[in-house]
Amino acid sequence: MGMTTRIECIFFSEFHPTLGPKITYQVPEEYISRELFDTVQVYIITKPELQNKLITVTAMDKKLIGCPVCIEHKKYSRNALLFNLGLVCHAQTNTCALEPIVKKLSGYLTTLELESGFISNEESKQKLLPIMSTLLEELNATGACTLPIDESNTIHLKLIQMRKDPQIVQEYDVPVFTQCKDHFIKSQWDLTTQQILPYIDGFRHIQKISAEADVELNLVRIAVQNLLYYGVVTLVSIFQYSNVYCTTPKVQSLIDDKSIQEECLNYVTKQGQKRASLRDVFQLYCGLSPGTTVRDLCSRYSQQLQRVDERSTSCTLSAPKNIL
Repeated sequence: MGMTTRIECIFFSEFHPTLGPKITYQVPEEYISRELFDTVQVYIITKPELQNKLITVTAMDKKLIGCPVCIEHKKYSRNALLFNLGLVCHAQTNTCALEPIVKKLSGYLTTLELESGFISNEESKQKLLPIMSTLLEELNATGACTLPIDESNTIHLKLIQMRKDPQIVQEYDVPVFTQCKDHFIKSQWDLTTQQILPYIDGFRHIQKISAEADVELNLVRIAVQNLLYYGVVTLVSIFQYSNVYCTTPKVQSLIDDKSIQEECLNYVTKQGQKRASLRDVFQLYCGLSPGTTVRDLCSRYSQQLQRVDERSTSCTLSAPKNIL
């Protein structure tokens, strides 16, 4: 998990019948000071109107996220069990990705209490400390955690990366894979996406994919937008010989970075041809300039284009996150 969402502390707080709100366990110990807890305790063990709701509060350069729980039953002292298992991060941390984790933990503990009295029983409640230690370590290390609680209960948690909403996909947009198609696991996608995948080649636009895959246009747009969201594809403009492309200063990376050279040469070489040379490809890129169309480039560098697909060359330049 990235540093931007790093969890600094996990705490378990409850309402004691004589002492009132208190922190029973925290990992690491003493991370939440008495002063900090006194400042935020009304948001940790809350009044009924805030119970079972996600609450984020920032104080003393710390951000605390919790979901206070209240289970009412006459078997409990004061007829209710109030507790909260929460996370603490730095005040500047974007905690949106952690909110589902807190909500799910709240649900797990509520279920465990209703089934077996896990929280109200002092002996079983002590298991929370090693559970919290493992949660903190594994969520920070890998963003995922699986913890067996007993024979019939296991906690499964995974941090879901929060992404920006993708751009609206238009019928004239051309999707192109951002990674090697051979590494793409087809079975993990829905049936519509699986049907259009063979037609995504960096040249067919959305409307053409719809016609050739025999899938309704709007369904293709939705499927491609989903692929955009997960960063599997990006969108480029329709290739035309009248288009004008220009390199950026990043074209120097084609000379400096061997991995980019390999990726680029494999991508732009025509199928069935011997792999294009770096010299020819770099010369083609440098030949692109304001006012020079792809048609002009083809006329000027016909020899270099014998093994190079000019459409693929242009595609590397028109993608929003082009490398060149």
